[in-house]
Amino acid sequence: MPTFVDRVVLHAAAGDGGHGCASIHREKFKPLGGPDGGDGGRGGDVRLVVDPSVTTLLDFHFHPHQRASRGRPGQGSNRSGADGEDLILPVPDGTVVLTGDGEQLIDLVGAGSAFVLARGGRGGRGNAALASARRKAPGFAELGEPGELLDAVLELKTVADVALVGFPSAGKSSLVSVLSAAKPKIADYPFTTLVPNLGVAQAGDHPPYTVADVPGLIPGASEGRGLGLEFLRHIERCSLIVHVLDCATLEPGRDPLSDLDVIEAELAAYSADLSDRPRLVVLNKIDVPDAADLADLVTADLRARGLDVFAVSSATRRGVHALSLALAERVAALRAAAPSRSATRVVLRPRAVNEPDFTVTSLGDGFLITGAKPQRWVRQTDFTNDEAIGFLADRLARLGVEKELARLGATAGVEVTIGDVTFDWEPTLSGGGLGGVGLVGGGNAAEDRLGVDEPGAGAQAVAVGERHPDVPTVPPRPAGRAAAPVAASLGPRGSDDRLSSSVRLTRAERMARARRARLGDADAVGADAVGADAAGADARTGGAVDADA
Repeated sequence: MPTFVDRVVLHAAAGDGGHGCASIHREKFKPLGGPDGGDGGRGGDVRLVVDPSVTTLLDFHFHPHQRASRGRPGQGSNRSGADGEDLILPVPDGTVVLTGDGEQLIDLVGAGSAFVLARGGRGGRGNAALASARRKAPGFAELGEPGELLDAVLELKTVADVALVGFPSAGKSSLVSVLSAAKPKIADYPFTTLVPNLGVAQAGDHPPYTVADVPGLIPGASEGRGLGLEFLRHIERCSLIVHVLDCATLEPGRDPLSDLDVIEAELAAYSADLSDRPRLVVLNKIDVPDAADLADLVTADLRARGLDVFAVSSATRRGVHALSLALAERVAALRAAAPSRSATRVVLRPRAVNEPDFTVTSLGDGFLITGAKPQRWVRQTDFTNDEAIGFLADRLARLGVEKELARLGATAGVEVTIGDVTFDWEPTLSGGGLGGVGLVGGGNAAEDRLGVDEPGAGAQAVAVGERHPDVPTVPPRPAGRAAAPVAASLGPRGSDDRLSSSVRLTRAERMARARRARLGDADAVGADAVGADAAGADARTGGAVDADA
């Protein structure tokens, strides 16, 4: 059963947003209560927070799947759903968060550092929030947005003050056991230590410090041999490196100086940042007579390299107290000289001013639309509701998607993909899909008969010179009659462009139009003058004038 885990794959799932509610207020003596559907709640986030009491990633080893709670759906009477609770995951200090491809997301150092690993989905709006002057009682609501899903790799770089490095069976675990209260496994065979061991030591009046026993290193450890590559990263966070050299080794070709050169070469090959890290040398196992003589021989050479040397014996505890005091003094001095450590700052990258809301690219025989807005709108659309589909078409038209598709040469029936949804594009009569070309054929003006807020208001585009089968043709205008104003091309349904382009007839014009309908086009010219005089008389007298009298 593993007790120390320093690398896990975490499958994080944020909470989904709650669905909006489509409801109509029903109360006695109030037949037109209006929409009162509430909004859905926001889904919970998955957050990583550094907790000093956590020293391993063991919990995520046994529970790799973590999911936050989802938002509650909205209800009638304008009641919004409750937000989902955020899932707080405590991680050790020095945890590095990576993507599955190895890209670093954040390095969590310092107690209280937090990172949002997966964001919860937005709650859908209810029909009360979707109501407008043109759409007074929407029969649909938005769906909740799904929460983010992320497979992240968590790697632990042990944050310790002192790192003990050396060859296997050099006595590092024994030294940790006498310096601190840690009880690592100790045996007389190589690679006894399979995972780093941490111990807390204190000497004199100095504050406590932590010691990390790194598994033994061998030549080629920086290239993956032995256990070096797996645990060399634990040395990066240590402020002091201690070389533990075995003076009683029986292996041929090994001595303290050569062991030091090999370990230094492996550290330099792994990371150049370790070259300027303070170092100490411990000559271990001097309780053996030959080892004590060898330690006396190499001490002068080591000090000539500018290294402080301590000869100790973990078995008899000779020289251990002096080593502990020296380590405590060094650590205290390094802490005082180091800049104050603060929690990891999360960098906010706001959206650029000129960043487009969407992008249209050619995809084989169709087109692919990408962008945060259209993709979110598609995720929140209930495609079983025709009115909701029409609302989505209106939003895409107002955003300029139709205009951009028409500019790129899209034709009716071409496949358009937005997110996970692929549909056949049918440009609307009122949108910019035709680039502002009016529906005029043979000198007759065509009018859009579809209601502004009707579901499925988008119809197929009609080429110039053709007549739409559902659009009535205005009778030909007789020669000599004043030209009637042609309605401007309408903007997207539900927008103010329709109001600005509409023409309101005066009373005289309405009476004249009604008279022409009764008398026919043959008498329309003379009737215009009579209708105008009658309207003028009516305006002067304030009474109704019957033109037939």
